Amino acid sequence: MADKRKIEIFSAGCAICQEAIEAVRRAACSSCEVIVHDMKDMQVARRAKDMGIRSVPAAVIDGKLASCCADRGVDIGVLKSAGLGRAL
Repeated sequence: MADKRKIEIFSAGCAICQEAIEAVRRAACSSCEVIVHDMKDMQVARRAKDMGIRSVPAAVIDGKLASCCADRGVDIGVLKSAGLGRAL
């Protein structure tokens, strides 16, 4: 049997994550193995951090964080520009 492409989804279990999981499963082919990781598990969260995951849902394909999921997450500089830390 041929090797399968490994698709990993890192999820917090929210409705948006669930939608992403379902979309990935619909798009996957018979050569894809879709694995869902629960970010509430501390080992999963540590691995996600080591991989550069800063927000969820996030997808990793064959061990590489998908470009659509990279460089996301809370950016304090952007939030400050939007008013964080300043009185009205």
